[in-house]
Amino acid sequence: MSRSFRKYPAYDRLMQMAENPVDLTASGVLTPHRINKYVLSSCGFRMMYGTERVNDEVLDGLFSLAEEADAMGWMRKMQEGEVINGIEGYPSENRKVLHTAMRDFFHQQMETTAASEARDMAMRENDKLKTFLAKMDQENRFSDMVVVGIGGSDLGPRALYMAMKAYHQPNRRVHFLSNVDPDDAASIVSSLELSRTLVVVVSKSGTTLETLTNEQIMRRHFVKAGLKPEEHFLAVTGEGSPMDNPSQYLMSFYMWDFVGGRYSATSMVGAVPLAFGMGFEQYWEMLRGASAMDKIALHEEPRKNLPLLSAMLGVWNRNFLKHPTVAILPYSQMLSRFPAHLQQCDMESNGKQVSRFGEKVDWSTGPVIWGEPGTNGQHSFYQLIHQGTDPVPVEFIGFAESQYGEDLEVQGTSSHEKLMANMFAQSMALAVGENSENPNKYFPGNRPNRILLAKKLTPFILGALLSYYENKIAFQGFVWRINSFDQEGVQLGKVLANQFLDLMIERKTQHKAADSFPMGTAMIQLLDGLEMM
Repeated sequence: MSRSFRKYPAYDRLMQMAENPVDLTASGVLTPHRINKYVLSSCGFRMMYGTERVNDEVLDGLFSLAEEADAMGWMRKMQEGEVINGIEGYPSENRKVLHTAMRDFFHQQMETTAASEARDMAMRENDKLKTFLAKMDQENRFSDMVVVGIGGSDLGPRALYMAMKAYHQPNRRVHFLSNVDPDDAASIVSSLELSRTLVVVVSKSGTTLETLTNEQIMRRHFVKAGLKPEEHFLAVTGEGSPMDNPSQYLMSFYMWDFVGGRYSATSMVGAVPLAFGMGFEQYWEMLRGASAMDKIALHEEPRKNLPLLSAMLGVWNRNFLKHPTVAILPYSQMLSRFPAHLQQCDMESNGKQVSRFGEKVDWSTGPVIWGEPGTNGQHSFYQLIHQGTDPVPVEFIGFAESQYGEDLEVQGTSSHEKLMANMFAQSMALAVGENSENPNKYFPGNRPNRILLAKKLTPFILGALLSYYENKIAFQGFVWRINSFDQEGVQLGKVLANQFLDLMIERKTQHKAADSFPMGTAMIQLLDGLEMM
């Protein structure tokens, strides 16, 4: 098997097809027949991709590419617990990737030793959490929880919690403290009754700088209020880490190195705040949805494998049509933070320039991911999507029913009907465009997009949606022959930040050491002499 993405037999064939892709603006191309033909229904979802610039020949080529890359084989290896997080021939993490085992409690469980052991470990933590929450409910001590974490310890749980507003338990609130900016902590604390507040500190290593700093800020507030932090603080951390300390925390819940931060929302990282905020049963239903989609990702027939199909459409847009970004636009205010989570999940996974063989790649890998909810985005950045110089592939997400079920008809249609009408209109407008003799009113069309639909945003559907994107991202990494499960790009900034912190300590203590970091000194001096306006 070739080590280069560009050496796959299907690559040249797809490059030839990309020279003359489907013209969605041409008469008779985008028809009701095409819309109904290019639909895949799976796991409560219906994906319409007739507005992508593909036909049967392109799809056959993309599925051949996936087969040549052994994408399905790598997915099985991942879910079975083989070591796939590594770079061949170089020091690397060399770990299993088993976030799917954190929710593999339902049908068609993985039976390999690695997957079974990981599932058993996860079940023990879930049982521990369920018992803790039941006792907490009986005592009725806590109404608020502050989650102290950053990156994957914040973005995923925050996005999922916000997505489930209609399912939140009454008189329960979850707050997320991630930024080391002191204003973030101050604004949260000002709204709390500390005596009724739990703080869950999330750090696998127990050494994350921003998280430990915010933890100390929160502890200081509890002490000033005459409260004992150890009676209010929980830890989600690695077993044996500096945070695994019963004298400092009411309880510790464990996470493991085979679950990366951006894939940890269905581990204890997400379980503690989500089960607190919406109840353990609703959280369990979310896990059931995620697990169900994990099984779809193992389907050998590519036209029935929703994450694989979506991944290969993305590869077509990225590598053959040469589009460098993707906009994820949920027509649901409940998913307002979901694009931010996917931004981390995708860009930290596939923003790589080295193959898993340790070689510099000569092909494009992960795109820039961004997005906001519709219809708000229509009044801000859609102008560029419609008439900008660079086409932006779009992934729409919509629901047939609103989550709360409360609506009002105005001028003959409900608010939710207006929301869906706008989503469908944007999809069509991007695909077919509009001719005009006025060049300023000309819409070129051929902006590839697809729509992912579900009946309603429930816990099950949210879990399945999360898994759909996680598995889509993994499939693309397998095809691109990169390691989607490390994040070396995060490390350099951490090292340099510590050097800057040393300089800041020198400034405060007026202890001048040898200037071993002159560039840093020059940058920090920019802070001097700033005037209050």
